[in-house]
Amino acid sequence: MNRRVYLDHNASTPIHPEVLAEMLPYFSEVFGNPSSIHTFGRDAREGVERARERVARFLGVSPQEVVFTSGGTESDNFGVKGLAYGRGKGHLITSSVEHHAVLRACQALEAQGFDVTYVGVDEYGIVDPDDVRRAIRPDTIAISIMHANSEVGSLQPITAIGRIAREHGVPLHVDAVQTFGKIAIDLDAFGIDALSFSGHKIYGPKGVAGLWIRKGTRMVAIQHGGEHERRRRAGTENVPGIVGLGKAAEIRGRDMHAEAERLTVLRNRLIDGVRDRVPDVRLSGHPTERLPGTASLLFRHVESESIVLGLDLKGIGVSAGSACTSGNVELSHVLVAMGVPLDWAIGAVRCSLGCSTTAEDIEYVIECIEPLVRKLRQAMPAGVA
Repeated sequence: MNRRVYLDHNASTPIHPEVLAEMLPYFSEVFGNPSSIHTFGRDAREGVERARERVARFLGVSPQEVVFTSGGTESDNFGVKGLAYGRGKGHLITSSVEHHAVLRACQALEAQGFDVTYVGVDEYGIVDPDDVRRAIRPDTIAISIMHANSEVGSLQPITAIGRIAREHGVPLHVDAVQTFGKIAIDLDAFGIDALSFSGHKIYGPKGVAGLWIRKGTRMVAIQHGGEHERRRRAGTENVPGIVGLGKAAEIRGRDMHAEAERLTVLRNRLIDGVRDRVPDVRLSGHPTERLPGTASLLFRHVESESIVLGLDLKGIGVSAGSACTSGNVELSHVLVAMGVPLDWAIGAVRCSLGCSTTAEDIEYVIECIEPLVRKLRQAMPAGVA
């Protein structure tokens, strides 16, 4: 039987046992609606507010600034549209490599009469802060730049971008779904006004996330109904999910730094091992300014789907680009924006490591990749490889 190695943690993570244990009572014993004033409801409300305090403690903010949502996509939509609607028709700035949750939210705003500038990136997928500065206009009402790219792992210069935003009095939303709980986030030093984060990227449950909104920031709700979340996000709270997110954030506060160091070592070993054994392969994204556990590798003249399926037969789970578009044969918009040539871009494979990844796992992956890529290239038509 093949070894089982999961290297797709940027797509989703397994629930931490401590998180699951914390959640279980809220599926059965503590089942009340947290908006109800009786004891059953108050017990559920207590779980929600304890989770809010844990998330706030992890971020170093006030619990009142934390809003729970249904996922990173909703948080991004809320962050972008909420800032825009709070300021009326105007101009927004984002980058060409954002997650589709941000890009399509911006496109929806364009259809409503807003104007959007999509700043480009360099060969590493990184935004030049000066491009953001040059894009700012008198009618600029919001900037949205991700902290780290989910596909290639590159970290954006948020501190510099945040400083520019502050100088011009423009609020900054940051999609931190891939960095929350993985690396340190200094909200004040970064100059952030709204921050998106998610549960299932940090060993918490799916279907729950959050948006931190700095006190005093004008933010208009995009979901309407009841008075939930201080009138900022209508809908009965996902109590078990929120409880799990809170516990996951608490655990990340305990384990994050040590795990980041460990994963950086394993990530570098994976990159070096593959490059040593496989010809015509290169790293995508910045070599050092990147997520600790993310290695995006480009295999020239090989289709990434073939590599993913071949490794799956060996018990290894990796991703062909972004997990949210993994069934799509179109080239990654991130690699296109980075100017990656077609013969390299078609072979993009993302390996994202996590808490269960071991040194033995990495050696197994290295051993499996070399013969697989060699076989796939030999099967290519003459003159292509």
